[in-house]
This record gives sequence, C-alpha cells and structure tokens, in this order.
Amino acid sequence: MKTHLFLIVFCLFFLSCDKKHTIENAVDKIPVEVEVVRFDKIFFETAPQDLGKIKKKFPYFFPGGNDDRIWINKMQNPLWRELYGEVQKKYGDFKPEKEDLNLLFKHIKYYFPKTKTPKVITIISEMDYNTKAIYADSLVIIPLELYLGKNHKFYQFPNYIKQNLEQGQILPDIVSSFSIGKIAPVSDKNFLNQMVYFGKQLYLKDLLLPDYSDADKMGYTAEQIKWCQENESYMWRYFIEKEILYSDEQKLLPRFINAAPFSKFYLEIDNESPGRVGTWIGWQIVRSYMKNNDVTITDLFKTDAKEIFGKSKYKPKK
Repeated sequence: MKTHLFLIVFCLFFLSCDKKHTIENAVDKIPVEVEVVRFDKIFFETAPQDLGKIKKKFPYFFPGGNDDRIWINKMQNPLWRELYGEVQKKYGDFKPEKEDLNLLFKHIKYYFPKTKTPKVITIISEMDYNTKAIYADSLVIIPLELYLGKNHKFYQFPNYIKQNLEQGQILPDIVSSFSIGKIAPVSDKNFLNQMVYFGKQLYLKDLLLPDYSDADKMGYTAEQIKWCQENESYMWRYFIEKEILYSDEQKLLPRFINAAPFSKFYLEIDNESPGRVGTWIGWQIVRSYMKNNDVTITDLFKTDAKEIFGKSKYKPKK
C-alpha cells in the first residue's frame, strides 16, 4: 500500500515538473526586449538651464502649476543629491534588473498574449512606501529610492515596512500593480472576498515569478512563512469559530489583511504572528481551487470568492 502511494505521489510530482518545464521553455522563446529609461539619471545629471528640455520630454513627471524653482531646488539640494548618489551605488548598472524585467514580461506575454510590453522608467520620488512600483498600461514606474535594502540609513520606518524595501521586491510589486487591471474588483467587502482577492494576486505571482520564494511573493521573511504554515490549521479554526468568514466588519481588514507588524487575534500569539495572515490564507484557498479545478487564470480572476471557496476543497494541514 505504501509503495503504491509513493508511486502515485512520484508520478504527480514528475508531471508537475514536466508541465513547469514545458511552460518555461515556451516562455523563453517569446521575444521581449524591455526599454528602460533612467529618468533618475536624466533629471539629476541635467543642468538647471536645460530643465525645459526634460519637462517637454517627460511632461507626466511635471504637473502644472509648479514653479521651475521647485525642480531646480530638487536638482541642487544636497539631501536629494545624496539620495541620488545612494541610488547610483545600488543601481548604477541596471542590467541585472533589466534581464529580470525581460523575463517577467515574457511570462506576462505567455499568460496574457494581448498585453503590450510597457516602457520602464526609473525615478527617485518622495520615499512614499505606500506608492511603490506602478504598472500603468504603457508605462512601469519604479521609484528606486524604495529598493535600497532594509538596513539603509535613510529608512526610518517600522521593521515590517523596511523588510519590503529590498531589490527583490521590485518585480513582486510590479505584479501586484499589474494585477489590479486583471482581477475583478471586490463588490461585497466581506472577509472571505478580501482574502480571496489578495489570494488571486498572490497566485498570479506564482505564475509570473515561478522562481521566487513564497516569502518574496508575500513580502514576508522565511520565518514568517514558516509561522503561517505551522499555524494554518489554528488560524482557520479561529476564523470559523469566530464566524468572521462572511463578516462585513471592516475592522477585520487592519487585523488580518492590511500591512501591519502583526495580526490581531487578541491572543498571546499576536506578537509572534506576521501581519496579513488573512491574505496568506486566501492564497492557500486559491491555490487549492486551481489545483482541484481545470480553469484558466482569466477564469479565476472572474470567479467570485464564494464559488472559489466552495470548489477549492481547502483543508488546512493539522
């Protein structure tokens, strides 16, 4: 009996690996060459008297109503110049990142053939960690000052924010932004819908970033992923027993969905838990649904959370 079970597991593993190999071979053959424009370099290496030239070329970075002295001050301000220097230390040679971007957009083309490859523009912005890499149809905007590494001296933020200010988060952030235009928005704000919505977003990272770890896709540390895996059954039981799965209570979002230093069960385990565990559970529900149903990624994005949950056969490991 054990031998028979082992053979079944081995065959399933082999078929899974073979499917992944077939997909990656097809992805590799897709012709993609991302154009990267280093606006950060152009801006800080342009003489003030030539400001008009770059305003004409990049009008979307210069909103109307601002006096040119604002931009000239930014060009010359010592703190901005220092930040520019730090970005250049990290990203003076952008070739590795460009190769990663090429591979990402090959995967996007594979799963979404009609998607046009956007132009990538790197900038140095206001260090707003709530607005990281943005995918906007024909453009991808990457504020490089938000990817200098969690221990950078400029980052005076809480640790749960700093841990995602790493180079390895550029592509996951782009996929998060890309997903907004693909996944049907949530109309009913109940807890299950919120979990599954972000679970779909993370499943898209499974497809588009197959070589990334779950920790990088989620923006967790390896220890935080391990905590979720070890406490999955407990968390699920908590959601069921407290009858919050279909609750419309908006206070559940900061407790279990939104970025936070920890999740709020209001129990002793809180300080051990990472934030956003509801999002992680939603990811496991979506993974289980896709494993047990023959549907496309496009179909997944159109399917509502209740149907996904009902057909997922999701059952946490004890």
